[in-house]
Amino acid sequence: MCNRYHSPDEGYIQQYWRLNPRQLGLGARDVFPRSLGGFIRRAVDDPGYSKELTVGRWGLIPWFSKTPDIKYSTNNARAEEVADKASFKDPWKRGHRCIIPATTFDEPNWESGKNVWWRFARADGDPWGLAGLWNTWKDPATGELIESYTMLTLNADEHPLMNRMHKPDPKLAADKQDKRSVIPIELAEVDQWLEGSMKEAQAVLKLAPVGVFTAVPVSAHRRIRNA
Repeated sequence: MCNRYHSPDEGYIQQYWRLNPRQLGLGARDVFPRSLGGFIRRAVDDPGYSKELTVGRWGLIPWFSKTPDIKYSTNNARAEEVADKASFKDPWKRGHRCIIPATTFDEPNWESGKNVWWRFARADGDPWGLAGLWNTWKDPATGELIESYTMLTLNADEHPLMNRMHKPDPKLAADKQDKRSVIPIELAEVDQWLEGSMKEAQAVLKLAPVGVFTAVPVSAHRRIRNA
């Protein structure tokens, strides 16, 4: 699971993903569950196909929720379950797929016996474009429309880097931990993910090779950046 990431500012997002400029007031900052973040989706008002950057709450609000402040976590969604899970199957069926821009994301490492946050950037210096789903929820009490999104994850038990993250469950075997990883969508795959059929979209849901990452403890990342 991912519970914090750093978002680029909207100007950089629009330039990198070649979007039409929009003034959203989205600055570069750390994003946490239930806070606002930017995501890229197929433009909702375009009968053809174009992409747009919009802002929503990180933590998808399902259509059936009576309140925006749901009691369970929806900031991550297992990609293997989105077609069947009540909270996510409607956005998945509707093709409400999105890209979540991130300069870096953080994951907990427990190899020392305590939580040490690690920071993940791309080795090529580009931003991450992480796979997600989005939804528009209507408040039944006020009629307010609230945009929200979730970040998809895949099992990473066999990934030599990502399987080192998160606290292991002592009751489970090493290869049955269900360690999770976010899913990068490469720039060449963006249109396939946003516009493609369900089958075409599923084809790009894969873990990134180790060589794509640079990963160090957050404290070391800060020293490197400030050097």
